[in-house]
Amino acid sequence: MEKTKMMALPDYYSELRPFNKYFKEGHPILCYHKIALPPGKARIKGLYLDPNLFFTQMNEISQAAFISTRPNEATRSMGSPITITFDDGFVNNLTEAVPLMQQAGIRAINYLVADRIGQTSDWEAGEGGEADPLMNESQIRDWLAAGHWIGAHTCTHPRLSRLSRDRAREEITAGRKKLEDRFGISVEHFAYPYGDYDDSTVELVREAGFKTACTMHRGINLTKTPTLELKRWTARYPSRTLKNFFRRFF
Repeated sequence: MEKTKMMALPDYYSELRPFNKYFKEGHPILCYHKIALPPGKARIKGLYLDPNLFFTQMNEISQAAFISTRPNEATRSMGSPITITFDDGFVNNLTEAVPLMQQAGIRAINYLVADRIGQTSDWEAGEGGEADPLMNESQIRDWLAAGHWIGAHTCTHPRLSRLSRDRAREEITAGRKKLEDRFGISVEHFAYPYGDYDDSTVELVREAGFKTACTMHRGINLTKTPTLELKRWTARYPSRTLKNFFRRFF
């Protein structure tokens, strides 16, 4: 049944209208990366989102009475939960997204790459993308002070399923410990870099003590959804396809 419903939805999240009823049947999680206009020669434009569109999305969610929570906090008694996530910790998450979320009354969790704090997303350059600036320690503290949360996204952003078990364990466990030691808070939530994982990776995340872990599989999360394989919808600009045109206007 859920698969049938998903087939009628856009492949990415751009506006609430087609998702509203579906999202209220479970716990949706949205995934963002960069809140900025893409450079003219950007290789992976889907990682960027115009701040104006982001503001529209946050307002739609707020006006529809969704409550923004951490991934494990949803209860039906609280109304319609939604989790807003950011991967990687880009500077524009603080400078662009935080003021807009504050206006809409939205809170979010940012999954940080522990060994790249204050540096750039060098893994993107290796994938043919752009290495953009990441928040430094002071900026992350500003993110937390604004009422938002952080999670772990490994030490260096590797494809975990391609590593040896020992190296994958180190990326997962050390990534958490470094964040906890640096910011003096408990880090209980994880996101798989690139959405890449296998059964062994899930066991390592469980062994590391994380309460939740986010994938890049589309869908809403139900009581039966494994907490270490939570689903997310990628938020981005509308795709210019005939199918999405008809969805929007008919």
